[in-house]
Amino acid sequence: MALKSFIHVHPDSHFPIQNLPYGAFKTHSTTLPRLGVAIGDYVLDLSEIAKSGLFNGLLLAGSDCFLQPTLNKFLAMGRPAWKEARDTLQKLLSSTEPALRDNMELRQKALVPMSEVEMVLPMEIGDYTDFFSSMHHAKNCGTIFVGPKNPIAPNWFRLPIAYHGRASSVVISGTDIIRPRGQGHPTGDSTPYFGPSLKLDFELEMATIVGPGNELGKTIDVNEAADHIFGVVLMNDWSGMTMFSCFTSSSSFLSNKISIAYLKETRFWQLEIFRHGNMFLLDPFLERVLVSTSVVIVGIYIFPPHLLGTTISPWIVTLDALQPFACDAPKQDPPPLPYLAEKISKNYDIALEVQIKPSGQKDSSVVTRSNLKNLYWTLTQQLAHHTINGCNLRPGDLLGTGTISGPEPDSLGCLLELTWNGQKALSLNGTTRKFLEDGDEVIFTGCCKGDGYNVGFGTCTGKVVPPRD
Repeated sequence: MALKSFIHVHPDSHFPIQNLPYGAFKTHSTTLPRLGVAIGDYVLDLSEIAKSGLFNGLLLAGSDCFLQPTLNKFLAMGRPAWKEARDTLQKLLSSTEPALRDNMELRQKALVPMSEVEMVLPMEIGDYTDFFSSMHHAKNCGTIFVGPKNPIAPNWFRLPIAYHGRASSVVISGTDIIRPRGQGHPTGDSTPYFGPSLKLDFELEMATIVGPGNELGKTIDVNEAADHIFGVVLMNDWSGMTMFSCFTSSSSFLSNKISIAYLKETRFWQLEIFRHGNMFLLDPFLERVLVSTSVVIVGIYIFPPHLLGTTISPWIVTLDALQPFACDAPKQDPPPLPYLAEKISKNYDIALEVQIKPSGQKDSSVVTRSNLKNLYWTLTQQLAHHTINGCNLRPGDLLGTGTISGPEPDSLGCLLELTWNGQKALSLNGTTRKFLEDGDEVIFTGCCKGDGYNVGFGTCTGKVVPPRD
């Protein structure tokens, strides 16, 4: 018999008892955040459950992990503790268990209507890395900026490329996004443009939340990487296309006719060098690159336009909740190197949708539908690769997937692709968009369809507002 809660959950809800995603919230009567799980239209306050002694398993009995303002302490405890908590919560919320169902005083304290809470960032994010894991997205961006002949560098198929972002600009869903200002590429010898970004975009992504990390100098085996992933959130890695990069180099750089193309739009600050018609992909984790014995790039200073803000959804859906929706990952050709070769390579069937509500309009329009299963590099491969040089991950670290595009025209993950870099406009309820305008609101949703239930993420939203003076 299907698991059922004593809490009424609408059939269309993203938060049935099969899900129980984790988040952090405030109410009008509290100043410090509290931890909770979503169930129907309620938040179950985990601090009240803990204080009542209902977390009485071997690992959680007496623990103060749910009395903290963030999930970091719980994340560090690892999968056995996560499973114990999930089992306990599903039992407490089930229709057959009286411990919470029949305790009206505890129910009144522990079950808070979602309409009465303010969601906040559920973990302290020490570091944030964004990958570039969608082959369809890579191909489209390469075609736009390089051309259709060789749109993807061969190196892309060898490792999950990433860049290191700013954790300080990660914000919770519902936070306004201020249009950034910056310098743009000059034309010829003219003065560079400075002003508001002329091409503000959304990027449909998801992100993993790291659980137990690894010691500095030690790696995580790709076949054990899932034990280091607590769960997944929706993520909008907003991008302002106005940017300016500068570099200094030896004179042989110019004499060899090597040009640097800084392709902002490729989600990971893809830096590609063209020399004698050959394209080489540089790992963005590197600070200096030796091109040849005669050509050394002395310094590259790039200010990624994503630093304006990265929005995540408030509820972390655990890998345990997503397990029924695991699916085969795409075949990787060429086969990955041994450290990235998985015994079982899987993605998750998570339907993703983006809507835009244009400024001044009441209704929103769907602009794209994609799916996490479209990723070429899996979540576990991303995490394992991140540690291959001994980099130490920590509980609460955020690893973005990069823009998730599918193979169809209506499954592209950003306006750059949907409008082919502004060459064609999208129709939205009688108005058009090539890129985002001030007042536009972007809404992400993600959901898995089970047998009579959903496992969803809620929404990830943000509205564009004008730059500050």
